[in-house]
Amino acid sequence: MPFLELDTNLPPRRLPPALAQDLCAAAADILGKPAERVNVTVRSGLPMVVAGSAEPCAQLFVSSIGVVGSAEQNQRHSARFFDVLTAQLGLGPERIIIRFYPLEPWQIGKNRTVMTFL
Repeated sequence: MPFLELDTNLPPRRLPPALAQDLCAAAADILGKPAERVNVTVRSGLPMVVAGSAEPCAQLFVSSIGVVGSAEQNQRHSARFFDVLTAQLGLGPERIIIRFYPLEPWQIGKNRTVMTFL
């Protein structure tokens, strides 16, 4: 059950209308998970600084069970997420940061229990 959170200082009008859906589809493909399990949040117009500059920028937080737990996995994921984000947001890769967080099944609640028991 992947979770993606995209924070950007770009104003909403500069974002593609289907950005959340496009990120969902991309994450499903990149992480090898069904799109029905991918959760995406997009927050725009935030006061942000990346690398000491408030120029247009974005941070993507990716958390999931089992697929973001090694440097090798995340290196592959990073390259593909950067391709998506640079195309969708019109930003250079130096203005984007991606943070990966591995999750355990007991850390995600769903249907009144945790994923461990589903």
